[in-house]
Amino acid sequence: MKKKSKHVNAAILIIGNEILSGRTQDKNVSFISNWLNLKCGISVKEVRIIPDVEKIIIKNIRELSKKFNYVFTTGGIGPTHDDITAQSISKACNVKYGYHKEAFRILENYYGVKDFNDGRKKMAKIPAGSKLIYNPSSAAPGFMIKNIISLPGVPSILNSMIENCKKYLNSGVRVQSLTINIYAVESQISKELGLLQKKYQKKIDIGSYPFFRLGKIGVSIVLRSELKIVIKKVEKELKKIIHRKRLKIFKL
Repeated sequence: MKKKSKHVNAAILIIGNEILSGRTQDKNVSFISNWLNLKCGISVKEVRIIPDVEKIIIKNIRELSKKFNYVFTTGGIGPTHDDITAQSISKACNVKYGYHKEAFRILENYYGVKDFNDGRKKMAKIPAGSKLIYNPSSAAPGFMIKNIISLPGVPSILNSMIENCKKYLNSGVRVQSLTINIYAVESQISKELGLLQKKYQKKIDIGSYPFFRLGKIGVSIVLRSELKIVIKKVEKELKKIIHRKRLKIFKL
């Protein structure tokens, strides 16, 4: 982990026609977001899902890399014809796309010279000047260039690799959270939540999420802030409001 900054953010760019078609369900966003916040103090501020189309990948990479501290991409770095993420990122960064010597060596050792075919060799081609993100599951590395981190789309492989990203990241302040569950409909407390949010503005994010459990309607109120003291203040005020309205707090 590099130096610590107060506010560090990221975007996630999911690349793959299979996600957009509904054939494959994404599992990476929640994992990456939780890992970044808990392990690195980095907040994910935007997520996009785009197809395997070069000009669209280039456009989104350029936009997001200017807007956020880090961009995490998932998908499109495998051996097939539609795996075009690495070459698209090369064009977005205006660098050459070609074999990385160490990546080539890792893959050749993993598959053996005889079975190291052109498709597998393709996984050793990345943007020039990239740092490797090692893959303990299936050898094919991810990479980082500038503030862009490219990882595979297969969740189990991505999960095994993500710890190897940490050394390249500046850490931030972890976002704390607190959840209060009440039996109520949102309209019973929506006005008061709005006033609390207005009072504390950007110091806290107050979310309201309805649910149906054991035949009863309820609301989970989630308080999120980098400042624990702010969460405590809002929690105290919120509990007074709940008590005044004679609503019941319970644990899920």
